[in-house]
Amino acid sequence: MTHRLDATDPLAAYRDRFVGAETPLVYFDGNSLGRPLTAMGPRLSRFVEEEWGGRLIRGWDERWLELPQRIGDDLGRVVLGAAAGQVTIGDSTTVLLYKLMRAAVAARPGRTEIVLDRDNFPTDRYVAAGVAEECGLTLRWIDVDLTAGVTPELLADAVGERTALVVLSHVAYRSAWLADAPELTRIAHDAGALVLWDLCHSAGSVPVTLDEWGVDLAVGCTYKYLNGGPGSPAFCYVAERHLPELTQPIQGWLGSVDPFLMGPSYAPAPGIRRFQSGTPPILGMLAMQDMLALVKEAGIGAVRAKSVALTSYAVELGDELLAPAGVVLASPRDPARRGGHVTFTHPLMREVTAALWERDVVPDYRDPGGLRLGLSPLSTSYAEVERGMRLVREALAGLT
Repeated sequence: MTHRLDATDPLAAYRDRFVGAETPLVYFDGNSLGRPLTAMGPRLSRFVEEEWGGRLIRGWDERWLELPQRIGDDLGRVVLGAAAGQVTIGDSTTVLLYKLMRAAVAARPGRTEIVLDRDNFPTDRYVAAGVAEECGLTLRWIDVDLTAGVTPELLADAVGERTALVVLSHVAYRSAWLADAPELTRIAHDAGALVLWDLCHSAGSVPVTLDEWGVDLAVGCTYKYLNGGPGSPAFCYVAERHLPELTQPIQGWLGSVDPFLMGPSYAPAPGIRRFQSGTPPILGMLAMQDMLALVKEAGIGAVRAKSVALTSYAVELGDELLAPAGVVLASPRDPARRGGHVTFTHPLMREVTAALWERDVVPDYRDPGGLRLGLSPLSTSYAEVERGMRLVREALAGLT
């Protein structure tokens, strides 16, 4: 069956474009750090020799200063369903979460609550707690099933006239629960609140249409399914309708209306550039350009179809190979409600993960007892999934 799945996979040839994909190593962590593309080495070399080494500081005027917006527009068009002028690249996910949360609550004066769920990613929760303390606000928590996520019913019960901002993840980092983004956005808007979506586990794997959904704000990283490399910069989306009213709190010179005026006071730039602060991380933006071109070539719809097929195959193998040993699926069984990874739970999964790493099988571990398999659609084969799942069974059997 596995041979047939790989033989009929329309995206199979793309796997050859990733460094290390031809090796026996089983990589189940593409939702934490994507494999590098083979094009990346030559691109870095050319940049060092021709742009950095050849043009030196002239590169800022010639191209570099515009890269955050230019790549942001590409990202918006190919992956995010966002028209030009609403996405920029720079900073880390944490810093951009702070910028957008702080700007959002300032735009809703008189409202006193930030709504988010207890299973949201730790950074989102920690930043929200800091903003709430800084601004004298209250966190209103949504309790969720750890194998699922925030539903419309749960959100409707949590929001109200005091809600300034709702912070949600499109794909839950633990369970892979795929939220109903348009409906949850509507519910928040009906309460008069703004919505900030964390797209870290969906951008590049699950189709996103921010403009169509009416999203206000979004943040995501670029080192998972966008294969930007360790520490590659994050991105932020601010809907065009909000750009005139939102001012971000980290007022750096490159977000000002005329950076080279070096004026005595700060005035924000028009448009999305106002959410920049300091010097753009040019080196960190190089790799994602090749990945965006690859996703555009393959089509995000085809990428999602492969993702669904891979995770469904992993669920099927889990039922066959792992369930008899007491392993439980901790992700939605319905692929329409599941993102690009699958989590299986068992009390020994921490030890299983350590044993697998020793055998060149690389999954992630997440408490409580969760083995998380991140299956990056363009660099993962069905044979890799089957081999890895059989080795999971062997590792578990060796510990019981």
